[in-house]
Amino acid sequence: MAIHRPLGEPQPGPEITGHSLRAIMLEVIAELDKGKPHRLQAGTVLREVLERCQDNTPKTQKTILTIWHDLFRTGYLAPGFNFDNAELPFFHVTNQGRESLKQLSRDPSNPDGYFAYLQSRSSLDDVSRSYLEEAVHSFNAACFKAAAVMVGGAAESLVLRLRDKLTAHISSTGGTPPAGMNDWRIKTVRDAITAHLNSQRGTMPRELRETYDAYWSGFAEQIRRVRNDAGHPTSVDPVTPETVQASLLIFPELAHLISELESWIGT
Repeated sequence: MAIHRPLGEPQPGPEITGHSLRAIMLEVIAELDKGKPHRLQAGTVLREVLERCQDNTPKTQKTILTIWHDLFRTGYLAPGFNFDNAELPFFHVTNQGRESLKQLSRDPSNPDGYFAYLQSRSSLDDVSRSYLEEAVHSFNAACFKAAAVMVGGAAESLVLRLRDKLTAHISSTGGTPPAGMNDWRIKTVRDAITAHLNSQRGTMPRELRETYDAYWSGFAEQIRRVRNDAGHPTSVDPVTPETVQASLLIFPELAHLISELESWIGT
C-alpha cells in the first residue's frame, strides 16, 4: 500500500534542481527495491520524494512527475510487479535500471553524483565540460547516438589539451614537436602523443607509468570507437545504451589520467 501523507498547503522548501530531484527519486527506488520491492508503487515513491525534497509547491510536484515519466520512457522502470499486479501503480526496475542503481553515486543517470565524482577526479576546461554536460543530458533523454558523439567530443577536447601541453613543453626545451601532433585527424594526433609518451615513459613516476600502460590506449580508443559508430549512419542502432554508459563511466578516469600526465609534463 502507498503511504499517504497529508500535503497541506504548498510550502516552498530549499531550492532544489531537477537533477537533484532525479537523484532523490533514484535513491528512493533503490532503497525500496533492495529492501521491500513489493512496495514499489507510484504513490509510495512520489510522496517519499516529495517528503525528502521538503518542497510541495505545484512547480516541484510537476517536476517530480516529469522525472517519474522520463524513467519509464527511457527504460529504467516498467509498469507492473507481477501478473496479478500488472499495471500501474505497481512497477518494477528493469535490467537497465538495475545496472544504473548498482553504481548510483556516479552513474550518468544521476547527473549530480556523476559530476561530483568527476570533479573529485579532475578539473575540466569549459569546452570539454560543455560537451560532457550535453552528453549526460542526451543520455538521460534516451538520445544515445547524440550522447556518444558528445562524450567523444569532450574526450577529444581533453586529448587536444594534452597535445598543446606536450608541444609547448617540447618547444620550450628546443625540440620540434612530431608532425602528427598538429594533424587535423584526432586519431593521428593521439597516435603521435602515444608514440612520444611511450618514448618518455621511463621517466614517469611508477604509479603514473603503470596507470598509463594499463588505461591510456584502452580508455581513449573505447570512447573514440563508440563516437565513430554513432557518427557514421550504417544502421538504425549503431550504439547501445550500455556502450554509451560505459563511455560516460570511463570519461572521468580518462580525464584524471590526462590531468596526471599534464602535471608530470609540467614538472
